[in-house]
Amino acid sequence: MKKNGIIKGALLGATLALMTLGLAGCNGNGTKARSIEQIKKSGKIKIAVFSDKKPFGYVDENGNYKGYDVYFGDRIAKDLGVKADYVPVEAASRVEVLATGKVDLVLANFTVTPERAEKVDFALPYMKVALGVVSPESDLITSPEQLNGKKLIVSKGTTAETYFTNNYPEVELLKFDLYSEAYNALLDGRGAGLSTDNTEVLAWAIENPGFAVGIDSLGSLDSIAPAVQKGNTELLNWVNDEIKSLAAENFFHKDYEETLRPVYGPAADADSLVVEGGAIN
Repeated sequence: MKKNGIIKGALLGATLALMTLGLAGCNGNGTKARSIEQIKKSGKIKIAVFSDKKPFGYVDENGNYKGYDVYFGDRIAKDLGVKADYVPVEAASRVEVLATGKVDLVLANFTVTPERAEKVDFALPYMKVALGVVSPESDLITSPEQLNGKKLIVSKGTTAETYFTNNYPEVELLKFDLYSEAYNALLDGRGAGLSTDNTEVLAWAIENPGFAVGIDSLGSLDSIAPAVQKGNTELLNWVNDEIKSLAAENFFHKDYEETLRPVYGPAADADSLVVEGGAIN
């Protein structure tokens, strides 16, 4: 009997030890984030990006991911010594893909908010942003009050959805999962305007004659930052160190010139959008 008791005690101790180890490396959903060693061993880092939000994350005519976020993702992969495995994501699922371990990192024009920071860990910012509204030039929206009683197109899970829900309840929101669907709705005249990041609506209006950005800065000035799974301190620290070190070469200004300048031209200024070294001036 004594021998059996010793065996049972040992098994119980081993089980508790395994449970402790498992909980230490998991988030609230029990899904363990990959360590940097595991990422390197696999030869690739899984990065969530948009596939339809030009010029930040999109798929070009050759099937390759391009854009401001992707340019940064390529550099992260290079400096880790691995390949970038890009995973397309919708705005509303950016938190979920981290929590479930489908990706290691989100670089999908992710605006930092207190609510999101409760569910993911944000690294240092690499861009500044506010909300904007694009609408037909023939019926230009220049103030949010003009949208009362009208339909405004937004993408689900975005700061635009939250902002108008909280501040302008008389505006009817027409919501879509994909940015491409949202812009098609605007082209089809299903809404009086469309709201998302001012950087993005400006780029879209430049490429679509007949539309203009009548509201170019709405709400507070926010920041765009990478995000990792909640509690993944190792990768978070690595990304923060990467952002700081890239400041020495003015990396994000180079990113802007390569991916955003061809779209914006003189309509935007790099210093008003880009953040170097994670420090917002």
